[in-house]
Amino acid sequence: MTEIETKNRRILPLKWLSAVLNSLDPLANVLIKLKFTPNSITVIALLIGIAAGLLYYLEEPLWAMIALILCGMFDVLDGKVAKKTNTTTLFGAIFDSTVDRYSEFFIYLGIGLYFRGHWAVWLVFFAFLGSTMVSYTRARAEGLGIECKIGIMQRAERMVIIALASFIGVIFDVFDPAIIIALGLIALISNITALQRTFHVKKVENNNNQP
Repeated sequence: MTEIETKNRRILPLKWLSAVLNSLDPLANVLIKLKFTPNSITVIALLIGIAAGLLYYLEEPLWAMIALILCGMFDVLDGKVAKKTNTTTLFGAIFDSTVDRYSEFFIYLGIGLYFRGHWAVWLVFFAFLGSTMVSYTRARAEGLGIECKIGIMQRAERMVIIALASFIGVIFDVFDPAIIIALGLIALISNITALQRTFHVKKVENNNNQP
């Protein structure tokens, strides 16, 4: 989540995303002064993501929301630090993407354990499936030589929706219905995004094959 594609339609306005990314520049500079490496920041993001999942499982949605926000911040900061220190590497890129998937898994795992025995656990399964397929379809398309960053439900949107649902759930004491609605949205729109990316490849292929 280090780049924003200006031509991509997303749920979150690109101006908002740009503003958030730019607001983290001072913190990135602090981390650089403290000698944090991009990969170490990636690991921190993973640990915070695991903590968020654990907090959901322990029925502490407020603290889970805070951990979720911090996880997202550090997910951005590793890329910022890498660029600012000119230490961007291929390994760092794949390490970051891989850790993002593990982090998201632990968040969904915690929510799934919270809903154990409840029908909503199925929404957790399909939300995680959609989230994984969004990443997979992009990676597969780019492996075929086609840039594929399109889609209305990407990682930033997923994390914001879960955090917002947690906040609403805590403030109005409606956590279960709020997070169920959030999971339903993620499950539906993430899988739509995966299909968007799949058919984007078909569209590009058809355009390339035109005489």
